[in-house]
Amino acid sequence: MTDPDHKHVHPTAIVDAGAQIGAGSWIWHWVHVMSGAEIGERCSIGQGCFVGNVVIGDGCRVQNNVSIFDGVTLEADVFIGPSAVFTNITHPRAHVSRKEQFEATRVCRGASIGANATILCGVMIGAHAMVGAGAVVVNDVKPHAVVVGVPARQISWACACGETLYKDYSCGRCEARYRVEDGELVSVDKTA
Repeated sequence: MTDPDHKHVHPTAIVDAGAQIGAGSWIWHWVHVMSGAEIGERCSIGQGCFVGNVVIGDGCRVQNNVSIFDGVTLEADVFIGPSAVFTNITHPRAHVSRKEQFEATRVCRGASIGANATILCGVMIGAHAMVGAGAVVVNDVKPHAVVVGVPARQISWACACGETLYKDYSCGRCEARYRVEDGELVSVDKTA
């Protein structure tokens, strides 16, 4: 269905009263959006997703079968690959309610998380970071870092456009230039 604000919600989706969905966003088949959710403009929430009482910034793409539980924040232009997993509590037990202990997880602007990655609660994934498919993130990820494995470890750096950077820290795609300073990737160009 299409509404006057140009939101597109598939008839099989459940959007609870009170949920906010920005203009130009698409909510696909069998998605459940909780009442406290705030979804920005131009987002795509793929088939079979669950969106808790969370904030999702403008321009995010959440692929199929992702559950975004309370405590998670996605800043603008974040990509979440299919079947990626977020957790929201460190010591879960079925018989013990610990909702007051949900931990905050933040995925910063422009970061990408690969398919089937697991993000433990309480971490921050820095701007333009890249989490490899199947990785298990248990610690904060630096901005622009490329992390893979179980547990995830940094193997490289990524340009804001998503390309992996090599020895000279220049991007072969968009030609942005960087340098490493005090263990962080910083832009040499003012536009990067």
